[in-house]
Amino acid sequence: MKYTLQFRIWHWVNAVIVLGLLGTVFLRKTFLSWRTNSEILMTQLGEMGTEITQAQAKILAKAVRAGMWEWHIILGYALAALILFRIYLYFKDSSEKKKFTALEPRNKARYILYYLFYAAVTFMAVSGLVIHFHESLSLSKEFAKEVAEIHEFVYNAILIFVVVHVAGVIVSESREENGLISSMFNGKA
Repeated sequence: MKYTLQFRIWHWVNAVIVLGLLGTVFLRKTFLSWRTNSEILMTQLGEMGTEITQAQAKILAKAVRAGMWEWHIILGYALAALILFRIYLYFKDSSEKKKFTALEPRNKARYILYYLFYAAVTFMAVSGLVIHFHESLSLSKEFAKEVAEIHEFVYNAILIFVVVHVAGVIVSESREENGLISSMFNGKA
């Protein structure tokens, strides 16, 4: 399959952005978890003769990861822009719509998976913006928390998709679609 230069650029920039977003969440849930780090801070400071409350330790632990979380927000804006660009590419290239109807059933399933991925990523961008701007949108903090729970659930689906996508590309590359990866770099079929 031949990919346009615009699509290839979109694909690789999107891959970097999605991996960056997944990475920030991974860090937030592991190495930069405020729960774990607040306990470490309380213990270490206590051993140094400085006692702090659990609330103070939580504030410090969240401050440690604040810069990383700012990157999550910036990458979220970039993802929203990439979604708009992808929609533009879809409607600009009428052959892309025709390709789907001409596909064999096995490949239609693959495309349906991609459309589900696009829907999930679109939801993530929109819900992330809702969470971030809930006050400006006059939405309650409780509503934002509910949206955040769904946002985190869909994160897991995207994480699974990324793993399946990479595995599928490797399998396809080694079997029936030799040259798939290089065509995403050079655009040649």
